[in-house]
Amino acid sequence: MFLDFFLLLRQHALPVTLPEYLTLLSALRSNVGSTTIEGFYYLSKTTLIKHEQHLDLFDRLFGEYVTGKQSEQVTSLPEVPPDWLTNTLENRLTREEWEAIEAEGGLDALWQQFRELLDEQDERHEGGNRWIGTGGSSSFGNSGIISSPEGFNLNPGDKEPSTGSRRATKIWEDRAYKNLDDNVELNTRNLKMALRRLRILTREGANDELDINGTIDSISRNAGLLDIRLQPSRRNQVKVLMLFDVGGSMDEHIDLCSQLFSAARYQFKHLEFLYFHNCIYETLWKDNQRRRDRVPTWEVLHKYTKDYKVIFVGDAAMSPYEITSVKGSIEHYNEEAGLVWLDRFKTQYPHLVWLNPSIADYWKYTQSTKLIRAWSGNRMFPLTLNGLEQAMKSLKNPKVVYKS
Repeated sequence: MFLDFFLLLRQHALPVTLPEYLTLLSALRSNVGSTTIEGFYYLSKTTLIKHEQHLDLFDRLFGEYVTGKQSEQVTSLPEVPPDWLTNTLENRLTREEWEAIEAEGGLDALWQQFRELLDEQDERHEGGNRWIGTGGSSSFGNSGIISSPEGFNLNPGDKEPSTGSRRATKIWEDRAYKNLDDNVELNTRNLKMALRRLRILTREGANDELDINGTIDSISRNAGLLDIRLQPSRRNQVKVLMLFDVGGSMDEHIDLCSQLFSAARYQFKHLEFLYFHNCIYETLWKDNQRRRDRVPTWEVLHKYTKDYKVIFVGDAAMSPYEITSVKGSIEHYNEEAGLVWLDRFKTQYPHLVWLNPSIADYWKYTQSTKLIRAWSGNRMFPLTLNGLEQAMKSLKNPKVVYKS
């Protein structure tokens, strides 16, 4: 039962497990929740989905599954009304409603008209007075019977007329969780959540937090004599150096990089940032509005120690000569190739990553991007939720590389 639904989720790499599927079946057998499609949607989402980033994909697959089931049901309609339908109508319809159906030619004629409309209709329909759908005045559909009593309501479990805004067929189609998808571009909230994965919590400073375990242990050892123990609070002590590429092709990513910068300043207590254009050379700058006030790159390498985590942010789109050649810079005469300076950063900072705001599928078409990606040891990650989470893991463990 519903095994095809479980397999559909697995085929699209949703991490649903067999015990969770069995829990879903057990809940269904126990009549947990309603027996409508909407009820099954909420129940299956609750039992099968464990992380918010999978909610949008689940909605899409649920819609695909329900659409497929509805198509199967349409092709298997019998030529005459089934007994269960006839019995149900006899128990529910009033005398006046039966007379209205008889005035239309009887239940058999109405059933035949229903089958013919299903054969003709090849897409979803909302509103109107003919096709099967929602929100219209047709004799068939989600709320058609409200306007036309001599018809079929395809959602008889509803106690109120559908408004078309919160019915089950709308819940997953609205894709309310689209922004939580692990492949969408990030907003400030998602950035903060993803950057939290880089937290390295340590206890330093004054004893200002209750040590519950230590207090219990001390009281137990002192035969119940109260002995309060305190400890320093846990703080995120990770040190981050961010280097932003600015100007040129990066102008189209200003908003996203601004959100990343805001989220990083909120998340990291020890954050330093500098700017460059296209590639690293002998100088960087602290204020992009005052680029003449430059900081020697050698000074940066000596000032920030090896325990800093370095994050480059740029699309890596430039002429390959800007990376590999002397005099390759488009802004000044560089006596050493950009790759030489990049190698110095890689030597000084074993924990570094490159965040690329461009779409990852396009990287292979830009020679400079491929050069930077090879230099980083495949530690270039896209600015998506999934990419940023992988990048934070890589900053803790350099063996973690980008997996598309």
